Amino acid sequence: MAGIPRRTFLKSAARAALAGAPALRSAPLGLPIGSQTYPHRQRIRDGDFAGLCRDLADLGVGSIELCSPGYREFAVLSDGKATRRIIEDHGLKCPSAHFTLSELRNQLGQSITWAHDVGMIQMGTASLNGHVDSDTTTMDAVKRAADEYNKIAETVARAGMQQFLHDERFEMSKVDGRVTYKVLLEVLDPKLVKMQFQMSAMPAVGDVVMYFTSYPGRFISMHLQGVDLHPVAVAASGGSRGVRSPGVAVGKDDLDWPRIFAAAKMGGVKNYFVEQDWDLTVQSVAFLQGVKA
Repeated sequence: MAGIPRRTFLKSAARAALAGAPALRSAPLGLPIGSQTYPHRQRIRDGDFAGLCRDLADLGVGSIELCSPGYREFAVLSDGKATRRIIEDHGLKCPSAHFTLSELRNQLGQSITWAHDVGMIQMGTASLNGHVDSDTTTMDAVKRAADEYNKIAETVARAGMQQFLHDERFEMSKVDGRVTYKVLLEVLDPKLVKMQFQMSAMPAVGDVVMYFTSYPGRFISMHLQGVDLHPVAVAASGGSRGVRSPGVAVGKDDLDWPRIFAAAKMGGVKNYFVEQDWDLTVQSVAFLQGVKA
């Protein structure tokens, strides 16, 4: 009798093991616990993407979010089909990635092809990078950025995928006394552009539960970090660096996570990704495995 190819065997074994894992069965929203790979980018740059996938799967992670080859640490993943094989060989899926704004502007067709090859259904960017001066921008800058992103999203939609927007420096600024993120929700096309909520941005952009309940259907995804809402701790976090790599695990912070996930369910969130360094990822995934939502 012919033997089973090694890749097929490993893929089937990994999926079977993950399907029976209590951690995945008890994950919030009935969705796989996800991990954004940016905090682990050095391992990818060093050629250990397969090892990272193995270690994440062993933790109980079932879904990952990548960054595109436009990020130098992810350039080694430029072969989308080979990248997909590695992901699936470890029983994982990859529904989305972050792309640089430059790629979306100048290499959109190539980016779409790579996303399709990896098996993605969502494409996003960290920020629209509009001009900000002393944490303030202008309505003209907001409208220019939104118009450009709506056109990008229209092309992505024709390719069968959903465009989304994260929230970093530009989105965390103020325009005419309002949070720019809220204004963008009004000027971005609600069908073409969904949103991804960054938990660590809450001190700047506002309460996540308010967003999920006030804008049902707009938020497709979220990045999870533990958030300390005490002003002194936020001020000490180092600005944008604090947003990128917060120092507290999910569940060891000030947030009511069951309430957040209940709102996320009402709002239509489709996936969520822990975005923290390795030690905090371990703690956060363990906590999420016990959340009932």
